[in-house]
Amino acid sequence: MSSQRKFFVGGNWKMNGNKQSVDKIIEFVNKDCVDPDVEVVVGPSAIYLDYVRQKVNPAVGVAGQNCYKVASGAFTGDNSADMIKDVGCEWLVGEKVQYALKTGLKVIACIGEKLEEREAGQTEAVCFRQTQAIIDCIQKSDWANIVIAYEPVWAIGTGKTATPEQAQEVHEKLRKWLKEKDLGGRPDIDGFLVGGASLKPDFITIVKA
Repeated sequence: MSSQRKFFVGGNWKMNGNKQSVDKIIEFVNKDCVDPDVEVVVGPSAIYLDYVRQKVNPAVGVAGQNCYKVASGAFTGDNSADMIKDVGCEWLVGEKVQYALKTGLKVIACIGEKLEEREAGQTEAVCFRQTQAIIDCIQKSDWANIVIAYEPVWAIGTGKTATPEQAQEVHEKLRKWLKEKDLGGRPDIDGFLVGGASLKPDFITIVKA
């Protein structure tokens, strides 16, 4: 990994937690997950964004998991990037990259294939297509505020995880593809986006690794 970049560890809590369990997570994050050499970000459910931002160490980033593509309107149940930023959060885990960047948020953009796509040998094409959709909406300078996270659909909520070899293969091919598009080359894996393990003290081990 380049010496100019921090290692990145993001914890996506998805639709998990209540105030009691969130307090426990914040306790171990504040105690053991603050490291000047690691950029640590946690992504609680939207209803707890402000609660977490108020309690977690300021050195830890807080991310909204998703947002709508405009600032406001009659979109029941949605949240805007503006609202996420208004409560002091700096990151978005989700798909509305272009609008989120315009508001000043940094983005963790998740890409990945379905099981049938992997079995059909389409992993590379799917990840390239999804990343191209982001490229089409941003400027080259925006890459300083974007993390691409490989999160295959077949591993979400299934208990399955991509092996280190599978993740490395996707990252390596994606880096090569991006370099060919004149976006510059980087070492292949610069961090982790963690799901269920981020709800437990196991997250500490990942950060310290």
